[in-house]
Amino acid sequence: MTRTPQAAAEDAAAELRSRTGVDEYDVALVMGSGWAPAADLLGDSGHELAASDLPGFRPPAVEGHSGTIRSIRDGGRSVLAFLGRTHLYEGHGTDAVVHGVRTAVAAGARTVVLTNAAGGINPAYAVGSPVLIADHLNMTARSPLTGATFVDLTETYTPALRELARRVDPDLPEGVYAAMPGPHFETPAEIRMLRAMGADLVGMSTVLEAIAAREAGAQVLGLSLVTNIAAGLEGANLDHEDVLATGRESAGTVGRLLADIVAGL
Repeated sequence: MTRTPQAAAEDAAAELRSRTGVDEYDVALVMGSGWAPAADLLGDSGHELAASDLPGFRPPAVEGHSGTIRSIRDGGRSVLAFLGRTHLYEGHGTDAVVHGVRTAVAAGARTVVLTNAAGGINPAYAVGSPVLIADHLNMTARSPLTGATFVDLTETYTPALRELARRVDPDLPEGVYAAMPGPHFETPAEIRMLRAMGADLVGMSTVLEAIAAREAGAQVLGLSLVTNIAAGLEGANLDHEDVLATGRESAGTVGRLLADIVAGL
């Protein structure tokens, strides 16, 4: 009999507990491109292991994603940090994309923080700026849910968590994130379409994970780091190396912001 994705996540969570000695996690974070250095500011890392050591996880396939998992003590809480993720464009299907989030919730995490690198569509966002995700446009034409699984996404990104983030940084802007399938960057015409649809940010991740986390009953906070201006808005060509460079340059700022938000959860 084929095991369900949820059962696979339970298997991975059991192995995680065995390797880290942590029975239950409070918060889980998924660190997107350029965000990994920020994990160093989250607290003391008790254990770090390759994600592929756990059932159902795949080795990293994208530069800027180390493919490791950290078990972190932050005060009296246990924090799980995924330094990288599997993307839909890698071709392994939606279950692989959301396996980390499902494993985190199976390991006890009731709050999931999703971070990513994003192209800025809204001209108010400068490169290097963190932006709260208020809502999303799922342009991947895929869902991690199957069957008659009807999940309310009216408040996908938990309002109380967004309010907490704004208390940490009152100047933190909010925006709508559009998820594209990738791996190619968008065309200028696609960016004009997304802008007309109400998108402020564009990227290739996060949305499927947010849906899976909400299905599992977790609260979700989303944060984008604007690493480039979206195609056609300034005339510059897009390059993944530039995305990573912006992440490195912004690591201290976004790391402190993320650490302060996590401390307030």
